[in-house]
Amino acid sequence: MTAETIRPARQRGFLGFVERAGNLLPDPTIIFIYLIVALMLVSALGAALGWSASLPYSGKTAPANAELANGMLTYRASSLFSAENIARLFTEMPKTYASFTPLGIVLTIMMGAAVAERSGMFFALIRGSLRNTPRRYMTPIIAVVGMVSHHAADAAYVVLIPMAAVLFASVGRHPLAGIAAALAAVSGGYAGNIMPGQLDVLLFGFTQEAARIVEPGWTMNPLGNWYFILGIVVFFTPIVWFVTDRIVEPRLGTWNEPVDDELRADLEKGELSDDERRGLRHAGVAALFVVALFAALCLWPGYTPFIDQSAEGPIRLQPLYGSIIAALFLLFLLTGAVFGRAVGTVKNSNDIIAMMREGVKTIAPYLVFVFFAAHFVAMFNWSGIGPIVAISGAEKLQGMGLPAPLLLVCVLLLSSLLDLFIGSATAKWSVLSSVVVPMFMLLGISPEMTTAAYRMGDSYTNIMTPLMSYFPLVLVFCQRWDKSMGVGSLLALMLPYALCFMATGILMVVAWVGLDLPLGPHAGVFYQVAAHAAP
Repeated sequence: MTAETIRPARQRGFLGFVERAGNLLPDPTIIFIYLIVALMLVSALGAALGWSASLPYSGKTAPANAELANGMLTYRASSLFSAENIARLFTEMPKTYASFTPLGIVLTIMMGAAVAERSGMFFALIRGSLRNTPRRYMTPIIAVVGMVSHHAADAAYVVLIPMAAVLFASVGRHPLAGIAAALAAVSGGYAGNIMPGQLDVLLFGFTQEAARIVEPGWTMNPLGNWYFILGIVVFFTPIVWFVTDRIVEPRLGTWNEPVDDELRADLEKGELSDDERRGLRHAGVAALFVVALFAALCLWPGYTPFIDQSAEGPIRLQPLYGSIIAALFLLFLLTGAVFGRAVGTVKNSNDIIAMMREGVKTIAPYLVFVFFAAHFVAMFNWSGIGPIVAISGAEKLQGMGLPAPLLLVCVLLLSSLLDLFIGSATAKWSVLSSVVVPMFMLLGISPEMTTAAYRMGDSYTNIMTPLMSYFPLVLVFCQRWDKSMGVGSLLALMLPYALCFMATGILMVVAWVGLDLPLGPHAGVFYQVAAHAAP
């Protein structure tokens, strides 16, 4: 009897190989420790072999870790074992950690989002948006709500997906079709949303760090992918609708099971209480207050802190873009607080502080991960390898004459391949961005477009792998309605969505580049490095 024969069914075939290979990977934090060790060895080799790369430079002052001579900027590999770099590693360790851009962004957003989540506002919003949904339009509404629910972090996995099954069953539709539609939107449509949120600013934090390898003054715009992520909602929603109603549900058959007491209890939970309705109204007023406040700080005659009057063009709005993280913090904090006050989950200011503390506790694993990620990014810059790889890679790609759409599709496919094994979007981007962002900038592709292509690839693969962190939970939801559901059953259920999303995602990236469409306010596909000329 062969090893293939005695393996459980879920571990056979290609998906079984993916599962076994993924399980061999250590925690992302350990991966970064390995990467730091490998980087130190490579830097020593590069310094010994004299690795370097140059490009024309019109500035008067050379960036850090570079030499300026005769209008040429030269980067040389520096050994991380050198006395200077070893001293910098230990003496600047707290500074390296604390100054890491994504860390401050996540902590700020999470403290506000924790109040909105723990007060019950996010859950009430999800339930209220699906209340009394017409049977015919249930699928597209779940799709849109699923993609918008990314603002509630991972709450949609726990709330929306099981609720979608209950809603489908309550009107005589197959509950597994509801689970499939919700999972497709929440996980497969992870890159889409109506408004940018915490994931956008988190990923752009890594993009900013990488872009500054080439352009030290480049500053992220949290709205840089707004039009693109909105386009994902527009294109993915009809896909979820068609695949669910025309492919998945007919394959599952008719649902004729009786409504049991547990199901009735779940349906009753879907109805908002009077206190919750009042809380949502109060939260809406609080949201309008935040919007009015920031509008006033842009438009008030003679007092415009969010407009740089000394600048010209789109850069005048840079203070406004920089304030969006604070705006999200205030929005989540105030709306969550007034909602909690209305429903009784917030009785005084101490409750708000406690919720903020709990929110920070939940990201403790992330804080550990970021410590090593921050040092990897910093040491990557100290070594000089990033600019050398970017410049050399850009020269070779330029010599090959590959079109921009093809380059971006390669990033998309690489992202989707890695997503089969590593679920964390930030873990992958913290490594990839250091190379692909500066490389593509030198080829004239904007950091925003590179980030958009990465996000698309990182999105649809979530529903194609059992290594996705919420996959076991979703499988439990499925088994409530069908005890025979297994890993392969759920993967087969979601595969049509993944393939359609993949094809649409590739077409969107190609179309955005081919038509030179704007990605967001003052953010385009192509980029001209301010102080450099492409090699």
